[in-house]
Amino acid sequence: MIDVKQLQKDFENMANALKRKGVEQSTLDKLKDLTDNAKQKRQEMENVTAEQNKLSKEFGRYKKEGLDIAPLQDSINELKSKKQSMEEEVKTLEDELSSIALGIPNLPDENVPDGADENENVVLEIIGEKPVFSFEPKEHWDLNNGWLDFERGVKLAKSRFSAIKGQGARLERALINYMLDFNKERGFEEWYVPFMANSNTLQGTGQLPKFEDDLFKIEGEDLYLIPTAEVQLTNLYNDEIIPADELPLLMTSYTPCFRKEAGSAGRDTRGLIRQHQFDKVEMVAITKQEESEEVFEKMVACASDLLTSLGLAHQKVQLCTGDLGFSASTTIDLEVWLPGQGKYREISSISNTREFQARRAKIRYKDGKKNILAHTLNGSSLAVGRTLLAIMENYQQEDGTVKIPDVLVKYM
Repeated sequence: MIDVKQLQKDFENMANALKRKGVEQSTLDKLKDLTDNAKQKRQEMENVTAEQNKLSKEFGRYKKEGLDIAPLQDSINELKSKKQSMEEEVKTLEDELSSIALGIPNLPDENVPDGADENENVVLEIIGEKPVFSFEPKEHWDLNNGWLDFERGVKLAKSRFSAIKGQGARLERALINYMLDFNKERGFEEWYVPFMANSNTLQGTGQLPKFEDDLFKIEGEDLYLIPTAEVQLTNLYNDEIIPADELPLLMTSYTPCFRKEAGSAGRDTRGLIRQHQFDKVEMVAITKQEESEEVFEKMVACASDLLTSLGLAHQKVQLCTGDLGFSASTTIDLEVWLPGQGKYREISSISNTREFQARRAKIRYKDGKKNILAHTLNGSSLAVGRTLLAIMENYQQEDGTVKIPDVLVKYM
């Protein structure tokens, strides 16, 4: 969540930053009115409190000097009643302000490029060599190896579900184990977490209330299927104060992920790119504020090196303000080369959310006597289904079979 107190202190600069993230003027106007009103009412309440305290100090002197305390007592009682009424008014205003703030995105870092959408993202680096084929490479769903069964996936559930069999299923499992082992070697501790989360947990990382339509809700329960392990790993420390010497916390986990893909009608309707259920290995970090930039670079390098170890050409892309996620201050995407499609496609997204999620989830660390909001970071390492299809397309043979990357052979 954005810092409501900072919003009251420096509304114009924060509003300008939020405009870069696409927040509409009408929302900013409402925030402005609420912010000013809450600030004014709080000041009035503090003035009443100061006057009440002043008269309360006089009370003892009046009694000591034998003065009539009745008028003074009446004034104190009147101020006390007025203060109670104003406290309720201020709480109502500040609760409304906080409620609106839950739907306001994070501020972008100053160095994030301005842009309307993904077409204005900036390619930072291209890594690895694209494979050269003596034949026309096919897209993964056209390979005649029997791995993917989209029809039976739809029969079992509905569209955007699939079934994988044989060596394809083994490769999916091999990738999960390889990614977890790779991340462990880079210092990320493995966790196994529930595949469902309650509403408080989802609010902590920013999925609720804004993105409820994209979640699968369990009927009759305060539970949702998780859209990413980021939700669980980050909220392991929800409402906790972490000793500073335990930071940074580096975590990794495999989970299936469930998304309605509510805003993607007509996009990537074929293949494994955009499914309602998919496997992912996630990285999450909780850091001191001054450490998060270094850890962010470490996480980008980890995911990029993982792709390199699999022999997959890819590029690093800095997202512009218009493509930046709700919780992110800055994001670098890794896009893998898909020869069948003849283009780079996102396979990992690494974000630093600064204190945005930590403020929502009350994740703090103790520095001396002071409690400080932590920084939280998250990144795919990697989307397993997309890695599977990337291997299928990059390692395809003319007869439709797929060569297994050397680092995965022992896992098969």
